[in-house]
Amino acid sequence: MRLPLIHHQGYTIELPEGHVPDGRAALFPPSRATALERLSDFAPRAGHHYAARRNHDPGPGERDNVSLLSPYIRHRAISEHEVIARVLARHSPEAAEKFVQEVFWRTYWKGWLQMRPGVWRAFLAERDIERSLLAEDDGLRERVAAAEAGHSGVEGFDHWARELVTTGYLHNHARMWFASIWIFTLRLPWTLGADFFLRHLLDADPASNTLGWRWVAGIQTPGKTYLATTDNIARFTDNRFSPHGLASEAPAIRDESPPSASALPAPRTLPRGRRVLLLLHGDDFSGQEVLPAGTDVASIAVARRGHPDIPWPFGATTAHWVDSLAEDAARRAGETLQQPATLLPQLHAETLRAQCAAAGVTTIATPEAPVGPLAEALDIVARELAEDGIEVIPLRRTWDDLAWPHATHGFFRFKRQIPELLARNGV
Repeated sequence: MRLPLIHHQGYTIELPEGHVPDGRAALFPPSRATALERLSDFAPRAGHHYAARRNHDPGPGERDNVSLLSPYIRHRAISEHEVIARVLARHSPEAAEKFVQEVFWRTYWKGWLQMRPGVWRAFLAERDIERSLLAEDDGLRERVAAAEAGHSGVEGFDHWARELVTTGYLHNHARMWFASIWIFTLRLPWTLGADFFLRHLLDADPASNTLGWRWVAGIQTPGKTYLATTDNIARFTDNRFSPHGLASEAPAIRDESPPSASALPAPRTLPRGRRVLLLLHGDDFSGQEVLPAGTDVASIAVARRGHPDIPWPFGATTAHWVDSLAEDAARRAGETLQQPATLLPQLHAETLRAQCAAAGVTTIATPEAPVGPLAEALDIVARELAEDGIEVIPLRRTWDDLAWPHATHGFFRFKRQIPELLARNGV
């Protein structure tokens, strides 16, 4: 069966039959139902097949070796818990070890950044400085624009740039190659590359995206960088690409001591019997799952974006995809809780104040947002609403509460905790 095509700047990919020509919506229909179908389809391959083939990138439309669930997990249309539970229902822990670890990488990155929020703020500051330099340096501006448009002249890299802009997705190995070529071959600022990913990836979050780029650049783990090589790219793209002229060395862009971890704040709890407005957001579109059993939900709000005073780091096309996922979240939460759900364009105190008044509540329960723009937005809203006697209570998922405290060092120390974490989560 021939698949429909998407054309973008001379770049073509094939799409599943019947989908509209929007790469993001076509490859990743924005709904939990799609995520569950995709999980059911992939689960039989999550064991030895995944372990053997996970590093290979055969290209769009051919990736049966990976789950393609990351956009849904990132926005928690589907949870890490249920993904791993479904996989372990089909495979032994030994057979599914690599896949389980991959899911936990995202959890680990979030926990690491949660204890070091200054790293996110430092990235934003450095990125903004580099952005300002683009206005002053014509040569740099042209090189960055060429790289983002897929006109660098580097085989493979240009394909991935166009694939990213078109589909909102890249295979994990391609992300590593891309970042390495951006930094060490093209010699472009790492923060602008991370920003390019943040603007276009459907699964980009402040933790995994920022820390992944820091790792490639040699500032996340002192003394360790990632060098993309012709042989490695040819091998793991099944000889689709064999770029020449790549950097032969990858020196760390600077020496930087790892920041010390600060203590995680204790998780909040919802007072028994408190009637609430449930507020969902893009860091957790299934946040009704964090409510204690029997919580009296008077009303539901689902925010599409963050606060108007917090710059939104995600690109317009990706944001529209998240908007559609928010609509799906509102429908699901409304059906589950048997309450009307209101879609909000932004997290704004005035709108929430009015909805609380209409519902007759003075408490907003919301899933805790990890470090990033939504956490900052919720902090602003909480301070503004507190002046009117409205309390915003962020509720941490058990999954995060158990795992985040172990993200004190590297992942290889963290992963030793995975069996116990699974047991404590009932998986």
